[in-house]
Amino acid sequence: MIKKRAGKNIIGRRVAEARQVCRPALTQDALSGRLARLGIQLDRAAIAKIENNLRHVLDYELKGLADVLCVEVSWLLGDEKR
Repeated sequence: MIKKRAGKNIIGRRVAEARQVCRPALTQDALSGRLARLGIQLDRAAIAKIENNLRHVLDYELKGLADVLCVEVSWLLGDEKR
């Protein structure tokens, strides 16, 4: 069961966590660049808003974030399996 949280998304904390676990850790700018190569335009400010639950995330952005961060979409959405 997904717990309701205040904010506009439920993936922000996991995006930040996955970004920091990368070796070397990905900056928000680097993540933005990798997403741009997939045709997804999210600048550093948009990623910061996602990580702080201040911005909604579209389905194709969710898929792109999972691909770039090498995690499952389900993990970003709260499942325990990476």
